[in-house]
Amino acid sequence: MPGYEVAEPRLRCVLPFEAAPAEVRLLRRAAVRQLSRWGMPVAADEAELLVTELATNVVKHVGQGASATLILEWRDERLRLEVHDRSSSVPSLKSAGCDEECGRGLHLLAALAMDWGTVLTAAGKAVWCEIPFNSGRSCRRVERAVEALEGYQAGGESAARQGKGQGIGLEESAIELIADLLHWSAACGHDPDDFLDRAQMHYEAELDAA
Repeated sequence: MPGYEVAEPRLRCVLPFEAAPAEVRLLRRAAVRQLSRWGMPVAADEAELLVTELATNVVKHVGQGASATLILEWRDERLRLEVHDRSSSVPSLKSAGCDEECGRGLHLLAALAMDWGTVLTAAGKAVWCEIPFNSGRSCRRVERAVEALEGYQAGGESAARQGKGQGIGLEESAIELIADLLHWSAACGHDPDDFLDRAQMHYEAELDAA
């Protein structure tokens, strides 16, 4: 993968890459290493997942071999991620059917990020998102989880579920969402058991640090 550059005073890292599964893995690792250099390891988990989604969308919708660029920028207690490509086709948030393996990437992006969007550029477009970086991260994790589950529940709500209590409904949605994330991890070539183990380790580490 090509080298990168970091410019001050606004902490900014530019990572060119080629749209290919192997490059996505390298890009993810490079992003995590850069966050560690900036002293932001707590944001690495979310950034790793978001970088994977943004870069994988280029592979799927622009085409393998396409030239693209990831930009990481840290400012005002936010980490901004932008992926630039040469396609002017703008992604849209759509409802994904319960049997569809694809189509949930933007929903995941919307659930994890504080904000996200698409900007048309002279060369094509940029899809961006922002992650907050502050002391209230654990609380924000819970808030994001509830927001994601409520949206997920609304998207796949059935007549049978409508009569149940809110808490029970969210529990069922949580199980379905975790199952979908495991399907996503397997589709990306990862080990779902490894994902569960890593999530558990991060959860326990944050409890110990609290």
